Amino acid sequence: MPDRYDLPAGFRWGVSTAAYQIEGAVDADGRGPSVWDTFTARPGAIRDGHTGRTACDHYHRWPQDVELMRDLGVDGYRFSIAWPRVQPAGRGPVNTAGLDFYDRLVDGLLDAGITPLPTLFHWDLPQALEDTGGWLDRDTAHRFAEYASVTADRLGDRVPAWTTLNEPFVHMVYGYALGIHAPGRTLMLDALPAAHHQLLAHGLAAAALRTRGREVLIANNLTPVRPASDAPEDRAAAEAYDALHNRLFTDPLLLGRYPDLSAYGVGPDLHGAVHDGDLALISRGGLDGLGVNYYNPTRIAAPTDPGLPFAEAPIEGVPRTHFGWPVVPEGLYELLLTLRGRYGDALPPITVTENGCSTDATLDDTPRIDYLAGHLDALARAATAGIDVRGYYTWSLLDNFEWGEGFGERFGLVHVDFATQRRTPKASFAWYRDLIAAQRAKSAAS
Repeated sequence: MPDRYDLPAGFRWGVSTAAYQIEGAVDADGRGPSVWDTFTARPGAIRDGHTGRTACDHYHRWPQDVELMRDLGVDGYRFSIAWPRVQPAGRGPVNTAGLDFYDRLVDGLLDAGITPLPTLFHWDLPQALEDTGGWLDRDTAHRFAEYASVTADRLGDRVPAWTTLNEPFVHMVYGYALGIHAPGRTLMLDALPAAHHQLLAHGLAAAALRTRGREVLIANNLTPVRPASDAPEDRAAAEAYDALHNRLFTDPLLLGRYPDLSAYGVGPDLHGAVHDGDLALISRGGLDGLGVNYYNPTRIAAPTDPGLPFAEAPIEGVPRTHFGWPVVPEGLYELLLTLRGRYGDALPPITVTENGCSTDATLDDTPRIDYLAGHLDALARAATAGIDVRGYYTWSLLDNFEWGEGFGERFGLVHVDFATQRRTPKASFAWYRDLIAAQRAKSAAS
């Protein structure tokens, strides 16, 4: 029985999902189109032409999925709310039927003894807002605060804590700089205003949520950055990459300023996006928790492309997931200690809001068990080292629509047959269930 993890009392065990990846029902009950509906319709945009039109059909099958979580024994569920389901045009009239769905889901979770942790934005921007500029338009931040308010007014009496944004770094880079995710823009460094406007949206929404007595988190993909060598040029490249990937979205929240991006030829106003008072708003009141999505470290070398001040270098000599990502559990421990060293007393409590791996389609997913065990070892060591860690949400409950990879990568504890929608727990499901039960018994005995 796995019971070796020394984690604090009250530690929350959970699973994570995202609306577009599991809900399906894209035309149901007044939901408006999102940027992902538009992007997946582009020929060649998604592997094998897959879309999230049906996905896991969670919109209709949510009671079955809540029962799976009850069987798993989790006490927390991190899911996202689809903005186009609540406000089909991203502004103005509220779609009551859409909020009814999340109302039923929240009640079902609470009946199962599971605390809901909703994320307000997991990349599915209403297409109507993208048509007027999306996250390049400052007004989108204000529309987000309006959406956060109406959603919290409906659900906030039963939802104690909210995550505003998921992985704003990935959304900016993949969606606006490189064009490999929705909305598919290829602006390179001209995408930086999308970073600031997402953070401004967080600040505005956080203020609205706090007036309603709710706690506020934000979740970002963070990575320990390692220079390819001790050569000064590699170390400088690693610092430049760290500023973009990690500090761009964390320094403003915790320190009230942007990092030095001069290596990119970018000033502190991010191409004029930053207005007076913005950074104070973004950092005001701090965070009640920082969500850390961790998958792997990043190794960086001196640039080979004159357009960027860094080049990514491979991490050799480690296992790899089905997706090809390096498996380095030690990186989670390294990352958390780096955050404490960097932000000190400004660092809020940490929740690992995503961590997991893709495997093949078999039910005997031993590589996932090994992956989760190694990362939980690293997390427990960080807790022993004094890091305030409050919870762990593995990605993901279900095999789902994995963005540009369609249904080709499977991250779930539960196998989904996308033709029949049959759910079948994998070996990792049983392992995680037994782990949670053992940890709970250990905590009760101490």
